[in-house]
Amino acid sequence: MSGLVRRLLPQPVTSLMIFGLWLVLSGAGWGAVLMALVLATALPLATRRFWPAPPRVHSYGVAVRLVGRVLVDIVSANLTVARQVLGPVERLRPAFFEIPVELDDPFVATLLGGIISLTPGTVTIDVDMEDGRPVRLHVHGLDVPDEAAAVAAIKARYEAPLKEIFGC
Repeated sequence: MSGLVRRLLPQPVTSLMIFGLWLVLSGAGWGAVLMALVLATALPLATRRFWPAPPRVHSYGVAVRLVGRVLVDIVSANLTVARQVLGPVERLRPAFFEIPVELDDPFVATLLGGIISLTPGTVTIDVDMEDGRPVRLHVHGLDVPDEAAAVAAIKARYEAPLKEIFGC
């Protein structure tokens, strides 16, 4: 039975998110529930060729700690960015900088780029690849007084735990 379920729901988390999002957007009537089921099944099936195989998680404890750290950083960065934007704008030191990546998996490098972009004040512009392997991220920061410190902080706070979580 689990083989059939796996074939019908190749991305169960995505299916669950589609189902929930549809109900939130359209209400919880029987028609909405039926449409949510259809979409939650059909969309992942139709796009399964495009989904990369995610790497295997080696450390769930580190993953939980990383999620907590990212959530705290998002709240903290929101407060910092609000203070910076409401304050004198001329004090801001925006900058583009590169982060050399020591991750072997493009999925994990993209995950790192997503974490960086989720934190207000920074956005990942590009992931450079060489021979199918990520080598650097291009990032823009709203206020970057010291590029080396920004790179070191991102590598220590996010890249190192990702390496431990996925073993790459």
